[in-house]
Amino acid sequence: MPALTALARDDRSARVLLSMIGTPADVATGKLLTEVGAAELISIAEGDGPVSGMDRIEAAVWRDRLLSVAAPDRLAERMVEASEFRVIIPSDPDWPTALNDLGHRAPYALWAKGRTELLAEPLPQRITLTGARAATSYGAHVTEELCGDLAQNGRTLVAGAAYGIEASAHRAALVRDANTIAVLASGVDRPYPAGHADLIDRIAREGLLLSEVPPSVAPTRQRFIDRSRILAALSGATIIVEAGSRSGSLHTAAEAKQLGRFVGAVPGPITSAASTGSNLLLQSGHARVITNGTDIMRMLEGETSTPARSVIRAEAPHAVSPKSRVL
Repeated sequence: MPALTALARDDRSARVLLSMIGTPADVATGKLLTEVGAAELISIAEGDGPVSGMDRIEAAVWRDRLLSVAAPDRLAERMVEASEFRVIIPSDPDWPTALNDLGHRAPYALWAKGRTELLAEPLPQRITLTGARAATSYGAHVTEELCGDLAQNGRTLVAGAAYGIEASAHRAALVRDANTIAVLASGVDRPYPAGHADLIDRIAREGLLLSEVPPSVAPTRQRFIDRSRILAALSGATIIVEAGSRSGSLHTAAEAKQLGRFVGAVPGPITSAASTGSNLLLQSGHARVITNGTDIMRMLEGETSTPARSVIRAEAPHAVSPKSRVL
């Protein structure tokens, strides 16, 4: 019996294996996964027959990409090591159905640590806040004010545990005993940035840590880009508090807009480089002006018009449409 097929005993183990060897947000893999299921996908990958939707060359490249990641024996060890962690797959009751809006780019599985019941909340209940890592005192102050307002309304705050705006959002939620979710670009057992180890540990105890990559995996630039789609899809609205002209948070705004989610941005001083990106979002009409938590609540409650479906021109190399690349 082929080694990887032996590891993929059922849909859960096959998705765990796929999260270890697959490329996140890979449309070709996602399409095949939808058509045949995870266990059969692993079997096809180890075979040499035709692959649906691919010609012979494409199938060979796809197989090589999956099978060259690690030796089967090492993958077996990693699956045993990872068995102590919680894995959520689409058939589980606490799988966040909002991620299904990503279509073939949806995660193969989610690794979780903490209160997974937060994923069962209605989509408008969750708000993503993100922005500059090199946040100014203005950005940190506004973030705390926004999170205070949202906490009073019982909303769950979603961010990525990075320095700057995201850390301010998590801390503001924890201080107010509000729910918070951190979506990591690393494994849930590998706090990143390391300087936020205590913060991330507290989120795991009082809120929820999520990642689409398995335990022990380190973050990379591409994994931060891939994570943007999850941050955007999980929430009814994405709020950019501060962002430079090339800030990674603009990827999240682009993904949210493409998904039809609400996008808001806090206006900043025109002299502040940390607000250039957020101000441009507002100037182009790709985000709504946010000055307080009430603005966010009104946006979510439909007191403003339906969110526009126009695509932000963003830098993400994997963007859903060629038009969504950066200017």
